[in-house]
Amino acid sequence: MRVFVARWVKDLFSRSYYSSKSKLSTLKDTKSGKKAIIICNGPSLKKVNFNELIESGVDTFGLNKINLMFGDTKFRPTYLVSINGFVVEQNADYFNQTNIPTFIDSKHSHWIKNKNVTFIRSLPLRGFFGKDVSKGYCQGFTVTYAAMQLAYHMGYSEVALIGCDHYFKNKGTPNAVVESKSDDPNHFHPSYFSKGMKWQLPDILGSEFHYQIARDEYLAKGRNLYNCTDGGHLELIERKPLSDFVVK
Repeated sequence: MRVFVARWVKDLFSRSYYSSKSKLSTLKDTKSGKKAIIICNGPSLKKVNFNELIESGVDTFGLNKINLMFGDTKFRPTYLVSINGFVVEQNADYFNQTNIPTFIDSKHSHWIKNKNVTFIRSLPLRGFFGKDVSKGYCQGFTVTYAAMQLAYHMGYSEVALIGCDHYFKNKGTPNAVVESKSDDPNHFHPSYFSKGMKWQLPDILGSEFHYQIARDEYLAKGRNLYNCTDGGHLELIERKPLSDFVVK
């Protein structure tokens, strides 16, 4: 915890933090009344009709290594979000060359040189929901929770999840760092965490705790949060078919 707090204080006085704080403040509530889709990275993402998303014109948040699917589709997300150090390091080449507006945790700013990137500052708190992300956000054990807070901050009135399978074949101590021994069975692409790559085992219960907080915060303000994933194990967020969600 002391190390985490020390890094947080360091971020507070960094140039990247002040520049990004201004960008985030400018984005506050600019999307009121609009819809957004958070594109998670579970295997069910392979079932999504991305032409439908292109035609819908709905804004989208692509998470982590969503760029691994770009060779198979013309679809590109409106925004990118990544907060895990291993993911940022492994995907830094893409983050540094993309023109897509990208949000990355400020603790990992040393990997990033791209001026299109906005750094978001995580607070050393659990159970917190950042309604104004320019003041900080909570990681909540998953990048999906970070995207939920960004979408709320920007004012979206309806937000849907897709590809949120909420299930991993690999078992072990939550948040433990492990090294992949084979192709990745837990994400939409086998090279997501391919053999030899380090990653952290999921914290399913911790994620659920924070998803529930996000759901309640959205509902408290008359906003809606839906799970439009095809299948999967996440049931605490109201389900809705993606085709129904994207209807204007």
